[in-house]
Amino acid sequence: MSSNRQIVLNSRPVGAPTPADFRLIESAIPTPAAGEILLRTTYLSLDPYMRGRMSDAPSYAPPVALNDVMVGGTIARVEASNHPQFKVGDVVLSYSGWQDYAISNGEGVNILPADMAQPSMALGVLGMPGFTAYMGLLDIGQPKAGDTVVVAAASGAVGAIVGQIAKLNGCRVIGIAGGKDKCDYVTNELGFDVCIDRKDADFAAQLAAACPSGIDVYFESVGGAVFDAVLPLLNVGARIPVCGLIAHYNDQQLPAGPDRLGLLMGTLLKKRIKMQGFIIFDDYGHRYGEFFSAMSQWLSEGKIKFKEDVVQGLENAPEAFMGLLEGKNFGKLVVRVEQ
Repeated sequence: MSSNRQIVLNSRPVGAPTPADFRLIESAIPTPAAGEILLRTTYLSLDPYMRGRMSDAPSYAPPVALNDVMVGGTIARVEASNHPQFKVGDVVLSYSGWQDYAISNGEGVNILPADMAQPSMALGVLGMPGFTAYMGLLDIGQPKAGDTVVVAAASGAVGAIVGQIAKLNGCRVIGIAGGKDKCDYVTNELGFDVCIDRKDADFAAQLAAACPSGIDVYFESVGGAVFDAVLPLLNVGARIPVCGLIAHYNDQQLPAGPDRLGLLMGTLLKKRIKMQGFIIFDDYGHRYGEFFSAMSQWLSEGKIKFKEDVVQGLENAPEAFMGLLEGKNFGKLVVRVEQ
């Protein structure tokens, strides 16, 4: 390529992001200085947390500045190197964002195994989503054989892995997904015991029927009506890892309806429930090696399955991201940047 395409944050969204909040620009391909490498993006990860980075509200990470490149995890190839630890042709896991090329000093860049057949796995099942599923379920959820585990967004990048790990730990697993195709995939391919369509009018009744002994672990990434249906079914001593609340990322004000805070707090108290949010690399970064080893073995043994939703072309990243926030993706959403 003769130029570097970059997608920058054009404006801060009010509610759901629109195409006008992004802008595609072109600049010269940068040249690495001493101690730097030039990275050529092959895959870009799209994840719900990016919606929070588009806002300037206080959060656990600084917002993307207006006119700056959108952030995101990437798989890239080293195109030029003035760094002793990297050579041309190395395939790396990086954080280059929504662009074709990036300069790095090597900090936070990890070389992937040369024989890795599908490097994009490092953005999904072997990356941040898989790591989130592994630590959230095992460290916070602490599943025991015979427990009933309910998983929101069960066909997604995190939820699909949560449910499969729960099954490996001897649990009964109930998935929640949006649409018949996703529910069929969750039960027929991933091995969940039941999957309920959150779009069904009698969703809450179906969930109650599927959990006759209550819920011991609820892995939360959605919020909204899904959590409303889960709350009355929680058992004494239930555990709730919270990695996201995608149903509320576009909210501009509190949702309509009665104030549920008293009900939530009362339930947590009376049932002695543990509900804990976590930021995966902030809280568990030192345990990534443990996760990578365990997940790699499960994959090699065929015990964990995963699905990717691949979008072709950097220019299509904004539309794909907006669809992600509406649940239109099916599996881990990645953009194939290099054609």
